Amino acid sequence: QVQLVESGGGLVQAGGSLRLSCAASGSIFSSNIMAWYRQAPGKQRELVARIPRGGSANYADSVKGRFTVSMDIANTLYLQMNSLKVEDTAVYYCNAVQKGGTYWGQGTQVTVSS
Repeated sequence: QVQLVESGGGLVQAGGSLRLSCAASGSIFSSNIMAWYRQAPGKQRELVARIPRGGSANYADSVKGRFTVSMDIANTLYLQMNSLKVEDTAVYYCNAVQKGGTYWGQGTQVTVSS
């Protein structure tokens, strides 16, 4: 089992920045893929950024150039979000995929005001 706990969400004005963190614990494999998803009210959950351990990140077109995903050796996943827009408002979820299962955090709310 893997446990994922997000933090760092909040309320920010358009143009501002936030940094989300996701602490992973449990049976974490060295070959996993971790990602950030988001879900806005009335919309489907969508991929924001994905990073395989030891590999290159990829991003949704809507966040390219503004968001940066990274992962440290302590199995913490980060999402640095700059130049935030109102349309970035959503619940952001941490996700981990590895042999044996797919895991989700509880989500953290990001609200961007105009």
